Amino acid sequence: MPHDSDTRGSDTRQKIVDAVLRIIGQDGIAAVTNRRIAKEAAVSLGSVTYHFATQHELLRESLMHFVAEETRHFTALADECSDESFDIGQAAEVVAQVAGGNAFDSRHIAPFELYVQAGRDERLRAAASDCFAAYDLLAARILTRLGVADAERLAGAAVALVFGQQLRRLATGAPAEDLADALLILTQLTPTACPEGD
Repeated sequence: MPHDSDTRGSDTRQKIVDAVLRIIGQDGIAAVTNRRIAKEAAVSLGSVTYHFATQHELLRESLMHFVAEETRHFTALADECSDESFDIGQAAEVVAQVAGGNAFDSRHIAPFELYVQAGRDERLRAAASDCFAAYDLLAARILTRLGVADAERLAGAAVALVFGQQLRRLATGAPAEDLADALLILTQLTPTACPEGD
């Protein structure tokens, strides 16, 4: 049974991580300072430095937390795609969930900042790789259920399309429907797609 102080410590760490993700989403990684984190998380400045000795540790923990949440979410979605009756309509619904709804908020922006940071800091890359593995699994399940041959080989391209479309949404304000349309067109244009019932 966890001790009360352990639970409080865990709650404080989570508050700090959540605050870091909000700050990154709002103002970028450069805005992540201990003072700003303490204010955003409503904790003491000493708590921030007590739980996280370096900014790298803060960023890594934040990315790991995001990855764990995304992996759980997308693995659950992938499991739903195993249903024998899965069809193009259900695929569109899943894609809409992947697209993240109708508006980009700071929670949707923060991961892009963290992935760019992983490109600069190889210590963050393993966490980023875990997240992309979950995305690939979901994409492969969707493509398989839609009768696309070589679904696993094409999954990475589908994931890249999702990220590209999300970046486009972020930069231009394009609607989420554009992403769903792009993915559905991709499945229909793939020359290796199998006719339904084959």
